[in-house]
Parts: sequence; structure tokens; C-alpha cells
Amino acid sequence: MNIVLWIIAGVLAAAFLGAGLLKLSQPKEKLAASGMGWAESFGAGTVKLIGALEVLAAVGLILPALLDVVPVLVPLAALGLVLVMIGAAVTHARRKESQAIVINVVLLILAVVVVWGRFGPYSFTS
Repeated sequence: MNIVLWIIAGVLAAAFLGAGLLKLSQPKEKLAASGMGWAESFGAGTVKLIGALEVLAAVGLILPALLDVVPVLVPLAALGLVLVMIGAAVTHARRKESQAIVINVVLLILAVVVVWGRFGPYSFTS
């Protein structure tokens, strides 16, 4: 199960690193025009904040455990992604973007598995 948790954390980290860097590097108008219509509902600073949180979570899913420095940050990063995905699902539900909600729920479930595994039976302190 430890290997499965590492794989899930790696997939989540890759997805959120890419998404976060995109939000940090592009103006919200360009994001909205390229398939992230939800960005229209938020200020530019909020979009950048979401991107920064996603990048920090991506780093937090991998580096603490890899470097064996405060590995409790791994499930905390995953918990942060759970909260981000809940917010994203609510936003997409309000905008009636059902396909995006499915993606949010899948990412949320993967993050919950990491939270459960790393806080529970497969923590790095065991």
C-alpha cells in the first residue's frame, strides 16, 4: 500500500503542479478563454492564490517524505487539496459544469486516500 500511496501522491503532485503553474503564469482572461471559464468568477489575485496553493500542495505531497523532513506535511498537503477540490466542485456546480465536477471528485478521492493512508496505517512514522 505504501507504493500505491506514493503513486497517488505523485499523480496528484504532477496534476496540481501543472495546474498551479498555469494559473500563476497566465492572466485570468487567458485562462478563462482557454477552458477555465470559472476564472471569470474570481479576481486575478484569487486565481493566483489558488495556483500558489496548488503548487505548494504539489511540493508538500512529495518533498517532505522524500527528504524525510517533517513528513507529516504530506497528509496535511493532501488535506489542503481536499479543501481546494471541495471549493472547486462547488464553483463548478454553481456554473453547471458537470464534467469538471467529475474531475474534482476523482482528485478529491485520491487526496482523501493519501490523507487516510498517511495519517493512518501507512504513516511515515511507522
